[in-house]
Amino acid sequence: MPASESRRAPVFRRSGTGYSAVPPWIYVLACAGALFVLLPLLAMLARVDWPQFIPLITSESSLSALGLSLRTSAASTMLCILLGVPLALVLARGSFPGQRVLRAFVLLPLVLPPVVGGIALLYTFGRQGLLGRSLEIAGIQIAFSTTAVILAQTFVALPFLVVSLEGALRTAGGKYEAVAATLGARPTTVLRRVSLPLVLPGLTSGAVLSFARSLGEFGATLTFAGSLQGVTRTLPLEIYLQRETDADAAVALSLVLVAVAVIVVALSYGGHRTKKAMPGAAR
Repeated sequence: MPASESRRAPVFRRSGTGYSAVPPWIYVLACAGALFVLLPLLAMLARVDWPQFIPLITSESSLSALGLSLRTSAASTMLCILLGVPLALVLARGSFPGQRVLRAFVLLPLVLPPVVGGIALLYTFGRQGLLGRSLEIAGIQIAFSTTAVILAQTFVALPFLVVSLEGALRTAGGKYEAVAATLGARPTTVLRRVSLPLVLPGLTSGAVLSFARSLGEFGATLTFAGSLQGVTRTLPLEIYLQRETDADAAVALSLVLVAVAVIVVALSYGGHRTKKAMPGAAR
């Protein structure tokens, strides 16, 4: 190669996955983006009253809110799995008119303000709602109950599981399922023995993200379930109320939620790495 052409050749930097030609100014913007996320968290850490941290997060109201949040988030995650797995399978493997419209509506809670979702649930399951009147006659009251908390959390968290699992199904492809079908396996057997084990990391990742979203849900819960201590007052609602009366308690409880979120992100990232390492994941 002539010397002039060699001088014009781009300079590549070796990275862990190959070569990268990232301009230096990109790193400056990347650092600014990282600081934009980290600085508020550091500011909150600096504001925590560490000598009183344990008493603040172990008060009766705090423990009640935390316990309720964990129970309802676990229940809503199970409901997300029950409803989200069939939805993801239909969207990834099915082919029918209106499939794109269905996907758009399933993913709508991702961009919909949570308070709007709470109003929609209220006019569906409330006393004067679309289904609430019939349920009221049957002696079932959902609005402003713990069940309402679970439904609100499920409404906002379901898309996270659907997106994660649908992406895993599309990435895995359908050749292993086709082979199983040609060997005589029934559709249910293919689903149980091939499809679900193949995308288990994606399902786990989606479930973890759904749990995290449920744990942090605020707007839909407040609108649809209210804020009754021990019944519907989850940890985000407790933080909001404590902010008005005890700022130190609000900051301490916020740090608890941040810690849980960090753990959830770590688990989700680990699931994605496992999925990439599975045979056929990159095909």
